[in-house]
Amino acid sequence: MKASKDLASALERLRKLASESGLDIGDELGSVEAKVKASSKTESTWRRVELARHPDRPYSLDYISRIFDDFTEFHGDRYHGDDQAIVGGIGFLAGRPVTIIANQKGRNLKENMRRNHGMASPEGYRKALRLAKQAEKFHRPIVTFVDTSGAYPGIEAEERGIGEAIARNLREFSQLKTPIICVIIGEGGSGGALGICVGDKIYMLENAVYSVISPEGCASILLRDATKAKDAAVMLRITSADLLEFKVVNGVIAEPGEGAHADPDKAAAIIKETLVRELDDLCTRNPSVLVRYRNQKILKVGHWNEGEAE
Repeated sequence: MKASKDLASALERLRKLASESGLDIGDELGSVEAKVKASSKTESTWRRVELARHPDRPYSLDYISRIFDDFTEFHGDRYHGDDQAIVGGIGFLAGRPVTIIANQKGRNLKENMRRNHGMASPEGYRKALRLAKQAEKFHRPIVTFVDTSGAYPGIEAEERGIGEAIARNLREFSQLKTPIICVIIGEGGSGGALGICVGDKIYMLENAVYSVISPEGCASILLRDATKAKDAAVMLRITSADLLEFKVVNGVIAEPGEGAHADPDKAAAIIKETLVRELDDLCTRNPSVLVRYRNQKILKVGHWNEGEAE
């Protein structure tokens, strides 16, 4: 970032000198400026990716312990087992009972093995759906925290129906007659994120990313070069500012200092304020109306008409 600013400053001095000397090098300078801006955009986007993956970044349970009171975790999908890559349970938000569903990564090798680096298997998504249905039954709003590089791609997950589990969640969450707020706190990767990211309101932390594929995966497949991940990240438009511009998310939650890892308590307080404000509004609405507007919102994502650019 500093290098880009220095280059921009040098170009400005060169432009001034050329003007004083009567030299016409506007086209050349314009070409260089375009390259400087592209480089700056690349570095800025990649910095967001690095912050989303920062090893000290707060994970879901870090936020849950700071935002909700008396959190009680539930386990199991009642079909196969308990997937610890997804945690869920009931807590109280400003006195209101809420169902919480979240991706959870590990802090060390042992915990990452137990939680599979936050990559959920079919039973994780089925556990999430079980808790969501329970929330609907007892008229509890749902809050989800999204932080995963994607669903687990192993053969065991395929054998147990990972695609069907995610697809079912997409359908069922879109029809749940209870308020749903989703917050992308780190990585929102592919269908693994979508499995618990269908809601009335979707927010992203300032340094979170949300994409159909990782920059490394996109670079390998489309650019045929995994080392071009930074360029792929820009092409994918995965930052919170990009997703807000495309109206995929409803808002961006600012992070303190260098990022959420710099002050987890303050980051949690900002998220809590947003959740309380939104639930105060959503909980007053008719559940059937929520479902109708939720589906309208989903159908508008990616909608484009010929001639709009003109």
